[in-house]
Amino acid sequence: MSTAMNFGTKTFKPRPPEKGSFPLDHYGECKPFKEQFMKCLRDNSYQSNLCREESKEYLECRMERQLMAKEPLEKLGFKDIIEAQTTEEQNKL
Repeated sequence: MSTAMNFGTKTFKPRPPEKGSFPLDHYGECKPFKEQFMKCLRDNSYQSNLCREESKEYLECRMERQLMAKEPLEKLGFKDIIEAQTTEEQNKL
């Protein structure tokens, strides 16, 4: 005799990811950027903060090729890099 106890069974309702799907790069369009990022991670003992420029380039590649939704880079945590690049460009003028 089995005794199944249902204490107010709650059903699990899956939710989609906050930023939507993240399609695979089937054609390897961003593979060089990914490889560069992964090499940077290996060279820096997987400290991602040392590879932010490579990460930014990889995400830009994915956005340009519609492999992820376009987002302002500032929203993705690259505000300081963009500001530094802007300052650098202004100093060149």
